[in-house]
Amino acid sequence: MCNLYAMTSSQAAIREFTRAARDSAGNLPVLPGIYPDSLAPVVFTNAAGERELALMRWGMPGPPAAGARGVTNIRNTASPHWRRWMGVENRCLVPATAFCEWADTKPRKTPVWFALAEGAGLFCFAGIWTAWSGTRGTKAAPVTGEHRVFGFLTTSPNAEVAAVHPKAMPVILRTAGEMEAWMTGEWGKLAGMQRGVGDGVLRIVGGENNLIL
Repeated sequence: MCNLYAMTSSQAAIREFTRAARDSAGNLPVLPGIYPDSLAPVVFTNAAGERELALMRWGMPGPPAAGARGVTNIRNTASPHWRRWMGVENRCLVPATAFCEWADTKPRKTPVWFALAEGAGLFCFAGIWTAWSGTRGTKAAPVTGEHRVFGFLTTSPNAEVAAVHPKAMPVILRTAGEMEAWMTGEWGKLAGMQRGVGDGVLRIVGGENNLIL
């Protein structure tokens, strides 16, 4: 399960890469560590039909059995709970430059960071989003009201990720064609996009006390 990622490219680079026509995210800082329930940049299709860069909170409303905590990673897209958000109106792009999985070492787990093998370039996770009303944030600083929340799809890992975390990896979109298909395609024809990237596409760029490039 990916519960930590980074977004260290510039705001202009995000807009260009995702072809976002509108930007309502404000002045985005470099985000070397994005954790569950954090605000993060997301590109979605707004009511005017434009791709818009905005801030959303990481964690979709989970099934009742999951309790009140937001769900960051979505694997079972056939579930009725998740299927309601698979239409184009709820799909989004989650820009990232690296993501972290945790090696099951002792006495504690070790963070391992992955990025694209060819440079530390931008990519996107295949995400979904929705409007949600309730309380998020920490116990010390709760935020109650209306939120836009997101999560992203996961799938079986490629060789590089499986060596660290054999259960899953995020669904990664690297090209304009992949992003266009995810944002506009019919869901029945997109199920094949929920797959891992090929072996050799990712490389390890950091571990404990040695974050990303």
